[in-house]
Amino acid sequence: MSDPLPLDLARHTGFLVRRTQQAHLAAWAQEVGPRLTNVQFGVLNVLHRLGEASQRELCDALDLDRSTVAGLVARLEARGLVARVRATADRRRNVVRLTDAGLALLRELVPSAARVDAVLTSALTPTERETLQHLLTTILDSHTPAPE
Repeated sequence: MSDPLPLDLARHTGFLVRRTQQAHLAAWAQEVGPRLTNVQFGVLNVLHRLGEASQRELCDALDLDRSTVAGLVARLEARGLVARVRATADRRRNVVRLTDAGLALLRELVPSAARVDAVLTSALTPTERETLQHLLTTILDSHTPAPE
C-alpha cells in the first residue's frame, strides 16, 4: 500500500480555489483599491438589480450568513451608501436601498470591477473563460441547498 501523503496540492481543487481567491483579492486591490471591498460591491450591485432587498434577500443573493450581511449593511449605511427604509408594499418590513451616493460609487467602480475579471482570467481564451464560469457555477449549484 502506498503512502497517500503528501497530497498533491497542485491537483487539489479546494487549494486551487483558495489560491484563486487570493489572486482575485490582489486584482481587486490593484484595480478597485480600498474604496469598497468586493463583497460590499456585491451588495450595491444586488441592490441596484433588485431596487430594494431585505437583509435575508441579500443573504440569499450573495450566499452570506445573516451576521455578515448585517455588518456589511451597517458599514455601508454608516458611509451613506445604503439606507434602511420601510418597504413600500409592506410597511411592517424594513428593506435596504441604494442611496444616490451608493449608486454614484457603484457606477464609478463598475469599469474597475470588470477589469478585475479581465485581469484574473487574462491567461484564458474567451471559450476557456466561459467553461471556467460554467464549471464553477456547476460546483456552486451542487452545494447550494434547494429552496424550501
